[in-house]
Amino acid sequence: MAQNFDLIVIGAGPGGYVAAIRAAQLGLKVACVEREHLGGICLNWGCIPTKAMLRSAEVFHLMHRAKDFGLKADGIDYDLDKVVERSRGVAKQLSGGIGHLFKKNKVTTIMGAAKITGKGKVSVKTDEGTEELTAKNIVIATGARARELPGLEPDGKRVWNYKHALKPPHMPKKLLVIGSGAIGIEFASFFNTLGAKTTVVEVMDRVLPVEDAEISAFAKKAFEKQGMTIMQKATVKSLDRKEGGVTATIEAGGKTEKMEFDTVISAVGIVGNVEGLGLEELGIKVDRTHVVTDEYCRTGVEGIYAIGDVAGAPWLAHKASHEGVMVAELINGGHPHAVKPSSIAGCTYCQPQVASVGLTEAKAKEQGYDIKVGKFPFIGNGKAIALGEPEGMIKTIFDAKTGELLGAHMVGAEVTELIQGYVVARTLETTEAELMETVFPHPTLSEMMHESVLDAYGRAIHF
Repeated sequence: MAQNFDLIVIGAGPGGYVAAIRAAQLGLKVACVEREHLGGICLNWGCIPTKAMLRSAEVFHLMHRAKDFGLKADGIDYDLDKVVERSRGVAKQLSGGIGHLFKKNKVTTIMGAAKITGKGKVSVKTDEGTEELTAKNIVIATGARARELPGLEPDGKRVWNYKHALKPPHMPKKLLVIGSGAIGIEFASFFNTLGAKTTVVEVMDRVLPVEDAEISAFAKKAFEKQGMTIMQKATVKSLDRKEGGVTATIEAGGKTEKMEFDTVISAVGIVGNVEGLGLEELGIKVDRTHVVTDEYCRTGVEGIYAIGDVAGAPWLAHKASHEGVMVAELINGGHPHAVKPSSIAGCTYCQPQVASVGLTEAKAKEQGYDIKVGKFPFIGNGKAIALGEPEGMIKTIFDAKTGELLGAHMVGAEVTELIQGYVVARTLETTEAELMETVFPHPTLSEMMHESVLDAYGRAIHF
């Protein structure tokens, strides 16, 4: 006999588990089906464990700078196994916390592979057999996985995807990273800091291609200063694998060359997990591996929603979580605001960090805005100098006619924390006037946010 619920959520990543908990808080009877592990890729193999590893690299980097701070540190070294062990421990702790939250909120957890077999019907293959579930509403939150290009497929030995890189079988000595988006550049930053001779190949005309061009250029210089080789407008045509290494054929500037590496990380994007769900039979539209939805995550089939990575860009955990809350409230009869991708911040935890929200300068011009642009460098900020982090910049873009904050872009220490100030400003529809009148505490890095706004209107004080 089928178990009946008000809502069935397929997938327990940052979109799915949040949707399940919020719906349960609203009084709905909820089941969440997960085929692998609670917390999804983000908690187990993405956002959280990578940040734990990057923190280890950051501390290692600072130890080497001890003299800069009047300190002494001798015999500086690392234990890669211990770094990985700490990272896995952090992920395990948070994943276990999801199970506790489900119990606390009376969400029924079912481990298995789900298929939507009809309107309001879900069949789950578990280790014990098959369970049949019914519900008026279904949320698809199955996430995404690493894209694999022909000839560049990971093997876990010398060619890795993000999962292999999080539990590396060896420390790379000469590393090739294919792709300079957030995933690629974060791993490049981690292994480069630990001493790997790192080359990054990017098919687009700049690293971190979704970022503002000026920020990308600044980041590239910083990466090169750290010893990375950056190849832009370049393509890895093939990988010749052999015992102990890989020969990569790389095409750039009309020339092709062969380069030797002992390790390759492929970070060339993601594809949505849409297979085996029964979507085609239901008439749910899928475009390039992502479920097509409207602004409220509705699929076009009554009672079925899709959120998070499986529903398309931006592929960010916080976007998925916010969509989960929105859909839960919508199902419960509420009237939530639609999630606006343009007001969702993107954060990359390389060194230096990069963060942004809204339109780049080029996009703002492309959309016909008359703009005012403000910039402020870290070198003009007392806290940045005191921290020993004087390299970076903050850039703000305003509509010259209305004062609307169109976009904000940052590179430097702790900018992934600072960006939220501008996210709040955009959500509140703040103009330059309110931002100028806001008193920022001193001494803080956040003062640069104020100065960047002032600079857009020719009023910067400290630069």
